[in-house]
Amino acid sequence: MGRVAIIGDVGGHPDQLRRALAWLGATERGLPPDLTVIQVGDLVDRGPDSPGVLDIVANLLDVRRWIQLAGNHEAQYLPGRAVFWREPLGEGDVARLREWWADGRLRVAEAVRTAEGDELLVTHAGLTLACWQRLGEPMSATEAAGLLNERPELIWEVGAHGRDGGAGPLWAESGAALHEPWMGYRGVVPFGQVHGHSTVVRFADRTWRCAGRVRQRAAVDWHARHVRVRVGGRVFTGIDPGHGRNGAAEWQPLVLEDSQVTTPSLR
Repeated sequence: MGRVAIIGDVGGHPDQLRRALAWLGATERGLPPDLTVIQVGDLVDRGPDSPGVLDIVANLLDVRRWIQLAGNHEAQYLPGRAVFWREPLGEGDVARLREWWADGRLRVAEAVRTAEGDELLVTHAGLTLACWQRLGEPMSATEAAGLLNERPELIWEVGAHGRDGGAGPLWAESGAALHEPWMGYRGVVPFGQVHGHSTVVRFADRTWRCAGRVRQRAAVDWHARHVRVRVGGRVFTGIDPGHGRNGAAEWQPLVLEDSQVTTPSLR
C-alpha cells in the first residue's frame, strides 16, 4: 500500500511532466519508494517537444512503479495503425513506442484498489458500456484490465469520432460515449473509472460541453482539472488537463492515498 498517482495527458509538454513529478516528490531519475505512477497516455503531439517527453518516460520505465498506458496518439504509431497527426514523430521515436508496446511496457489498462476497498479501472479514454459487454461483463476492475491488456480488437474501435458507445478505451469521448450509456444501464455498475483523453468541461473559461444528467452529476475541481461524475453509485474521474499547444497554467495529478495497483505485470 502507498500513494498511487495518476497523471493525465501530457501532449508533448516535458515541462508539464516535470512539474507533475516535482509536485509528487519525484524526479526524472526515479520515484519515492512509497509512490506508484500511472500515466494515462497521450504523451505526444500538440506541444513543443514530444521527443523530450519520451526521453523522460524512457528513464522512468525502468522503474517498475511507473506504469505507462497507451493513448490514441501513441496508438497511431503502432504496427498496422494509420498516422493521423499532421506533425508525426520521427522514425526513432516511433521505433521506441513500438518497442515499448512489443515488450509490454506500454499497456492498455491498470486497476487500482483504494484505501476504502473500491476498485478503479484506469484507461486512456474510459471503458464504455458496450465495450464492457463485449469483454464479457467482467465484474472487477482487475479482471477488466487484464482482459484489455490482452489487446482485444475492440481497443482500436474509434466509433463516430469517438462519440458513440462502441468507441474503444483509447478513443471514447466523455459524456455521450462514456457516461450516458452507463447512466442508462439498469444493472450494477461494476467499478469506478479514471480516464484522460477528453472532458465534459472547458477549463480555460470554466464552461460546460454537456448538459442534462451528466452535468447534474458532475463535480469539478477547476484548480486540479479533475471532473468527477457519479455513475450508478460509482465515480468516473476525468483527469485530462487539456494542455493544448501552450500547456495548462495549473493542474495536478490525481493522488490516491493508501492504495495499490492490482493488475499483474506484463513483463
